[in-house]
Amino acid sequence: MDKERMCIACRQMKTKKDLLRIVKNKEGEISIDETGKKNGRGAYICKNVECFSKIKKQKLLNKTFKCNVEENIYKTLEDFIVRHN
Repeated sequence: MDKERMCIACRQMKTKKDLLRIVKNKEGEISIDETGKKNGRGAYICKNVECFSKIKKQKLLNKTFKCNVEENIYKTLEDFIVRHN
Protein backbone atom coordinates (compact mmCIF):
# COMPACT_ATOMS: atom_id res chain seq x y z
CA MET A 1 0.00 0.00 0.00
CA ASP A 2 1.35 3.42 -0.99
CA LYS A 3 1.85 5.98 1.72
CA GLU A 4 -0.51 8.91 1.60
CA ARG A 5 0.45 12.57 1.63
CA MET A 6 -1.60 15.75 1.86
CA CYS A 7 -1.91 18.25 -0.98
CA ILE A 8 -0.92 21.69 0.33
CA ALA A 9 -3.66 23.30 -1.78
CA CYS A 10 -6.85 21.23 -1.34
CA ARG A 11 -5.68 19.45 1.86
CA GLN A 12 -6.87 16.04 0.56
CA MET A 13 -4.94 12.89 1.39
CA LYS A 14 -3.81 10.97 -1.70
CA THR A 15 -1.22 8.36 -2.53
CA LYS A 16 2.26 9.66 -3.37
CA LYS A 17 1.93 8.55 -7.00
CA ASP A 18 -1.18 10.73 -7.41
CA LEU A 19 0.65 13.84 -6.21
CA LEU A 20 3.51 15.97 -7.47
CA ARG A 21 6.41 16.56 -5.07
CA ILE A 22 8.21 19.87 -4.95
CA VAL A 23 11.44 19.84 -2.97
CA LYS A 24 13.72 22.44 -1.39
CA ASN A 25 17.26 21.16 -0.89
CA LYS A 26 19.90 22.25 1.65
CA GLU A 27 21.22 24.87 -0.77
CA GLY A 28 17.75 26.45 -0.92
CA GLU A 29 17.06 25.36 -4.52
CA ILE A 30 13.45 24.48 -5.27
CA SER A 31 12.62 21.95 -7.97
CA ILE A 32 10.07 19.39 -9.12
CA ASP A 33 10.90 15.93 -7.82
CA GLU A 34 9.57 13.48 -10.40
CA THR A 35 11.24 10.51 -8.67
CA GLY A 36 9.95 11.36 -5.20
CA LYS A 37 13.39 10.55 -3.79
CA LYS A 38 15.38 13.80 -3.87
CA ASN A 39 16.82 14.94 -0.57
CA GLY A 40 15.24 17.95 1.09
CA ARG A 41 11.99 19.35 2.41
CA GLY A 42 9.09 18.19 0.28
CA ALA A 43 5.65 19.58 -0.42
CA TYR A 44 2.95 17.77 -2.36
CA ILE A 45 0.26 19.08 -4.69
CA CYS A 46 -2.38 17.42 -6.85
CA LYS A 47 -1.47 17.21 -10.52
CA ASN A 48 -4.27 19.54 -11.60
CA VAL A 49 -4.66 23.16 -12.59
CA GLU A 50 -7.10 23.97 -9.77
CA CYS A 51 -4.61 23.09 -7.03
CA PHE A 52 -1.80 24.82 -8.88
CA SER A 53 -3.88 28.00 -9.21
CA LYS A 54 -4.50 27.95 -5.47
CA ILE A 55 -0.82 27.54 -4.52
CA LYS A 56 0.16 30.33 -6.89
CA LYS A 57 -2.59 32.73 -5.79
CA GLN A 58 -1.99 32.15 -2.08
CA LYS A 59 1.82 31.75 -2.43
CA LEU A 60 1.58 28.44 -0.56
CA LEU A 61 5.10 27.35 -1.52
CA ASN A 62 6.45 30.50 0.15
CA LYS A 63 4.60 29.55 3.35
CA THR A 64 5.54 25.87 3.18
CA PHE A 65 9.25 26.44 2.54
CA LYS A 66 9.42 29.61 4.67
CA CYS A 67 11.21 31.57 1.95
CA ASN A 68 10.49 33.74 -1.05
CA VAL A 69 9.80 31.42 -3.99
CA GLU A 70 10.63 33.13 -7.26
CA GLU A 71 8.02 33.49 -9.98
CA ASN A 72 10.02 31.29 -12.39
CA ILE A 73 9.51 28.31 -10.01
CA TYR A 74 5.75 28.78 -10.22
CA LYS A 75 6.02 29.10 -14.03
CA THR A 76 8.06 25.88 -14.29
CA LEU A 77 5.53 24.10 -12.10
CA GLU A 78 2.62 25.39 -14.17
CA ASP A 79 4.28 24.24 -17.41
CA PHE A 80 4.90 20.79 -15.91
CA ILE A 81 1.26 20.39 -14.78
CA VAL A 82 -0.14 21.56 -18.12
CA ARG A 83 2.16 19.17 -20.02
CA HIS A 84 1.18 16.19 -17.87
CA ASN A 85 -2.60 16.68 -17.99
